[in-house]
Amino acid sequence: MSRWLALWAVVGTLVVGGATRLHAHHSFAMFDTTNRVTLTGTVTQFQWTNPHAYIEIDVPAEGGGPAKHWTVELGSPSILMQGGWKFSDVKPSQKITVVLSPLRNGQPAGLLVRITLADGRVLANGPGPTGGN
Repeated sequence: MSRWLALWAVVGTLVVGGATRLHAHHSFAMFDTTNRVTLTGTVTQFQWTNPHAYIEIDVPAEGGGPAKHWTVELGSPSILMQGGWKFSDVKPSQKITVVLSPLRNGQPAGLLVRITLADGRVLANGPGPTGGN
């Protein structure tokens, strides 16, 4: 009986330890979640992948200069689907508007807060309100 208790104690420790490591992977400290940037641009690529989906967009420069390429990180496909997303919602060459929390280092990338799709639908980065609260 004591062997079974010891075995279950070890298994429980491994499971809890593994969950802690997995949770630690999902740090969003690199994003400035107190700041919001709104961008309108053209989709160049949509990656519906785990553990996070990505949208690549080209945003025209003010004054007619070359477009700036931005990478937008989203949640996982399973979380996005809970918020009403489908893998076919975003396609290359579509014009979209995104509101994002930018990277703290100033690089042209950020974490999606909400998106306005080409058809006018507004989706959040998962289930819940689209306001980004």
